[in-house]
Amino acid sequence: MADFTIVLGDCNTSSWSLRGWLTLKRTGADFDEIRVTFKDPDVKSHILVHSPSGLVPMLKHQTPSGEIQVWESLAIIEYLNELYPQAAFWPAGQTARARARTVSAEMHAGFSPLRNHMPMNLNEKKPLQEGMGEGVADNIARICAIWEDCRVRFGQGPEGRGDFLFGDFTAADIMFAPVVTRFQTYGVELSTLCRAYADAVLAQPDMREWAAGALAEG
Repeated sequence: MADFTIVLGDCNTSSWSLRGWLTLKRTGADFDEIRVTFKDPDVKSHILVHSPSGLVPMLKHQTPSGEIQVWESLAIIEYLNELYPQAAFWPAGQTARARARTVSAEMHAGFSPLRNHMPMNLNEKKPLQEGMGEGVADNIARICAIWEDCRVRFGQGPEGRGDFLFGDFTAADIMFAPVVTRFQTYGVELSTLCRAYADAVLAQPDMREWAAGALAEG
């Protein structure tokens, strides 16, 4: 039995589960998974067995002092960042690190129209107009502005050179990964720079593994 256990929802539709899983994968630690399916009418009660919030993901860490429970995605990132600094969840430079934390928190707390009108579904392709409820266009524009700014200032700048927002794959990319899948599902038109970023996220090995899991769910 591994020291870590993570409680997750469906690969196909659970955006927050994707974030928690990507975080744990990045540490390289062994972990066990407990899966609940949102198709189960009693899913809430199944989650409550593990998570006091009734939400996933839920991280359990068995330590010599007892079990530690962490059930918010950003809290999971920060907790594992303390345990695995070598995973480099945040950029090394102070300015880049501050920006990465800020845009991650903005993603965590905001963009309700996009969440509500463009639910994550890796196994379907839907017409863009189906997801374009009130406020969604503004959300898309803001997200693309974040991606453009981070790529130009940090991902391609002196602090980091790579395919992701801050060069290397960081917690900020983890927070935006479900949005990348939403843009793919709904065929959102992206600038050349944003398209290259989205393609890099989708090609990331752990993302491809998660997508394969979604496909297996049917």
